[in-house]
Amino acid sequence: MEKPKNVLIIGSGPIVIGQAAEFDYSGTQACLTLKEEGIKVILINPNPATIMTDTDIADRVYIEPLTVEILEKIIEREKIDGILPTMGGQTGLNMAMGLQDAGILDKYNVRILGTPVEAIRNGEDREKFANLMKNIGEKIPASKAVLSVEGAKNFAEEISYPVIVRPGFTLGGTGGGIAHNEEELEEIAKKGLYYSLNHQVLIEKSIYGWYEYEYEVVRDNKDNCVIICGMENFDPVGIHTGESIVVVPTQTLTDNDNRVLKEASVKIVRALDIRGGCNVQFGVNPETMEHIVIEVNPRMSRSSALASKASGYPIARVATKIAIGKNLDEIPNAITKKTMAFFEPALDYVVVKIPRWPFDKFRTANKQIGTQMKSTGEVMAIGRNFEEAFQKAIRGLDIKKYGLENISSDIDEIRKNLIEPTDDRMFYIYSAFEFMNVDEICELTKISKFFIEKMKHIWELEKEER
Repeated sequence: MEKPKNVLIIGSGPIVIGQAAEFDYSGTQACLTLKEEGIKVILINPNPATIMTDTDIADRVYIEPLTVEILEKIIEREKIDGILPTMGGQTGLNMAMGLQDAGILDKYNVRILGTPVEAIRNGEDREKFANLMKNIGEKIPASKAVLSVEGAKNFAEEISYPVIVRPGFTLGGTGGGIAHNEEELEEIAKKGLYYSLNHQVLIEKSIYGWYEYEYEVVRDNKDNCVIICGMENFDPVGIHTGESIVVVPTQTLTDNDNRVLKEASVKIVRALDIRGGCNVQFGVNPETMEHIVIEVNPRMSRSSALASKASGYPIARVATKIAIGKNLDEIPNAITKKTMAFFEPALDYVVVKIPRWPFDKFRTANKQIGTQMKSTGEVMAIGRNFEEAFQKAIRGLDIKKYGLENISSDIDEIRKNLIEPTDDRMFYIYSAFEFMNVDEICELTKISKFFIEKMKHIWELEKEER
């Protein structure tokens, strides 16, 4: 593959709820990596409050609205011959699709670097993704892509409520949600169809309460794949992974279950023909350990930034090298400088990520969390065990708490907050130990017994100190 001379990197635009600064992290790495290769870097991102828009990061920076018309002007003016859209979140992908559909890439002989257009469409278009998973023998929840509220209602009647509504080509679960009846479905589906780029929503049988796992995979142009790390969501399916506490590496899988999910991740990434970083999400039935595929992000994502920081593996840097034609066995390991990037990191510590919600500023907002993101950031802590990392992460949230603590002695209030999750659920779980056993708490929250017992261990240690 001939190396491009002038590459356009599309940023994610203004930082909004559900689309946070993780794309600044990956975009900055991409800019610096391309410059390291002697390539001129042109960046468009209408957000001056980012590191990537610093004049030392890219050769030319455009603080302009992200529209197809403006992108075309930049492509013409800067003689762009390559576009890297996978570093700017869903916005970057959507802009690249817009350029492709408008014939602009062909007009100026510009190629999309890294993951091909068709792979992006297969990963983001809900119906195409569902069909691809069926073709490779991977299970997905009973689902159907629909283009109208009426279509959504008809399919929901077929599979019975509750159902999950997932709009195509959106980020952070925007426009989605869980519908328990026809009235809720009508409201959510109407919103989802509005926000979806292709005015399409997937109506999916809810598997609320299953455990959720993610795998970050990097694949190169020669079909080499490495699993950077597995991540386990503390919260069950039904809570967006960006709204969930996440633990790295996975804590509750047996070696065999972990192997099965790793193999499935690689199979999916190969079927999609990903070139670079990719995030695969699974739901696992806690009773049978049967797994299904929830979704795939064929780009750098919020989870990619977490995986990168947790493992020390510079995913965005490696993905950028792959995008310009290099392979894992040709990219030097950024840490050792002697070995290559074709290795799977080994973690002998535990990482905990906790989202940071802005409810202290938006006091009248609905604090209930679910399939649509409300958090505006997150903290990450490292420890030798879950308890240590968890307590550190709570301190890092800057919410005037030094770790888990009791926040209620009202049993009805506690029970309600265990069933209906809010940003304070971890503190209500802690308060519940005065009144309930571990099994009762697991039944109400659907959280793995492993994590509830770890939290109880912290509670018992504190009780000893009283």
